[in-house]
Amino acid sequence: MKPLVENCWSGLRAEARALLETRDYSKEALAVRLGGSGLAVSELLAGRDELDKAWIPGVEIFPRRVFQQKGRGYFAELTRLNEGVLDRIGLAPRQWASALMHRDSAKGFHIHPPHVPEGIAPEAWFRERFIERPDDYAGRHYDREQWDVMFFLTGMCEMVLVDEREGLTRRVMRFTICGDSKPGMDNAAVVIPPGVAHALRSIGTEDLIMVYGTSTTFDPRWEGRIASGIENSPLPPDWTAYMDSGA
Repeated sequence: MKPLVENCWSGLRAEARALLETRDYSKEALAVRLGGSGLAVSELLAGRDELDKAWIPGVEIFPRRVFQQKGRGYFAELTRLNEGVLDRIGLAPRQWASALMHRDSAKGFHIHPPHVPEGIAPEAWFRERFIERPDDYAGRHYDREQWDVMFFLTGMCEMVLVDEREGLTRRVMRFTICGDSKPGMDNAAVVIPPGVAHALRSIGTEDLIMVYGTSTTFDPRWEGRIASGIENSPLPPDWTAYMDSGA
């Protein structure tokens, strides 16, 4: 007869039993995990229909197929100008760039200012654009605000998005994307609207190489940062104290 679960630790000292913890392996609802512990992007895409109330309006995530070439490497496309998500939403980036993040490093949160037409309250503008008429892509001002399109060539990225637009529900999305060097169901690209803060962490065993396009060319005035102290490498406290001592 198997012992009752609550008695299975009776062979440990009482002091050890008092410190004991066990992990709960049951899975919470997708929406809870998306805003909490996070999802693999394949889980997120597969469960998209049940995530409407947790999804940040304007965010687009679409899968990318990586073709492995035996003995040579791999090949993958981002998209084509006349098909796919970027074509559907009318977003054609004006600038492309790349960045490498060493393993265990992080960036963000970064945020770009959304354009609000003069004389319109921000909350009314965002509700019209993203809640009442979410498919009216022609009404977006891609040329007056920075939208980002991101995908990854190597490594694994944990991405966190936070909606900070006035009048919209503050939602958090946390998910993991694999670079092309790890072909599979977790290869994807992300479209991030202005007003949505975004942070990246390089996780896994290799450096993260990111490629990203922007709807406008770089403008340093539009590079806002929130809680980005992780990007700085502080000196040891005793070094700082020594340098500041004047000795």
